[in-house]
Amino acid sequence: MLDRELMDIAPEAPLSRGGAWRLAQGSLPAMRGASGRPVPFCVAGGRASGSIAPAAGQDDMAGHWVCAIGAFDGLHRGHKELLRRAREEARRRGCRLAAVTFSPDPADVLGEPQGRSRLLTCEERSCGLLALGVDAVVAFDFTAALAALDHLSFMREALLAVLDVDVVVVGSDFRLGAAGAGTVEALTADGRALGFDVCGLDLLDADGEAITATRTRCLVRAGRVEAAAGLLGRCLCATGVIEHGRGEGTSFGFPTANVMVDALSCVPDQGVYACLVTLEGEGGLLGCWPAAVNVGVPPTFAGQSALDARTLLEANLIGFAGDAYGRVAHVTFVRWLRDSRPFSSLEELERTVLGNIGWTARSLGEGDVMGGGFA
Repeated sequence: MLDRELMDIAPEAPLSRGGAWRLAQGSLPAMRGASGRPVPFCVAGGRASGSIAPAAGQDDMAGHWVCAIGAFDGLHRGHKELLRRAREEARRRGCRLAAVTFSPDPADVLGEPQGRSRLLTCEERSCGLLALGVDAVVAFDFTAALAALDHLSFMREALLAVLDVDVVVVGSDFRLGAAGAGTVEALTADGRALGFDVCGLDLLDADGEAITATRTRCLVRAGRVEAAAGLLGRCLCATGVIEHGRGEGTSFGFPTANVMVDALSCVPDQGVYACLVTLEGEGGLLGCWPAAVNVGVPPTFAGQSALDARTLLEANLIGFAGDAYGRVAHVTFVRWLRDSRPFSSLEELERTVLGNIGWTARSLGEGDVMGGGFA
């Protein structure tokens, strides 16, 4: 599996430039899934609204549909297996396949929003689902009014008002509707009353435990990015914008790109990681550079500057030269290197950071692995 492959990366067994780029490219968010124009809807007497994003060439929503329903945060291996099974069911019945999801994540509406709780943005999820081959993405606005609908009302007044549903496909732990009462068994009863079938699928397993977004987020926050990659089927990627930082790195001879990511983006709580950083420009991707990346404010400088609620990723881009301020950066987490810690002297700090950069350069490369260049 991918997690074991990542652990094998070392200076003695470095990645080729092509291998490093494939690793980074596979982690990039699918921001350009082929889609027609999203179509807004408002049903259930105004209690349910959202939009339908059809795949290219799927503008007509008439006909019969198989609907895979879930939050789909992370689009991990379990989600992909559920979609594969739903696609098989759609082909068998001569239906099209829709992914039905919610924006924002229900957990952020029903409880207090938690920092670092989101593996993908809503846009990334929708584009990623389309890139995985669904015929349409139905995204319901998850509001207090929608949350108050019981599962039968949601199916009858919301989903069936948008699509002609033949089959609903969900994971075995799925819950829908007010108080989470819409279990697989309850939805099956709804289906008998309303004329659709329900398939509840066992969750995909890894090392004796179900693959879930919650499990993945816990691994990420604990710094176990290799294990998280094994569940995702790709490396974790965090996206942000490069901003001016404190400037200490430049004074030590290793200038950093300070990538600020949204407070909801799921990244490790702390630590230093071997990463690949892909930069965007107006005309597309500019290049991809290996980087030793520190997450958060390094303890040596904690309390010396006021940062906002976003998370700081300090990336030492190896072999990069140019002005990256204002650029969108995608940070691919490849390997954990060490915990963050305070240092007794600047000399010890510099020696340690240079060692992290050296390990990353020998293992992932010393320049643009994409093969392009900075423009």
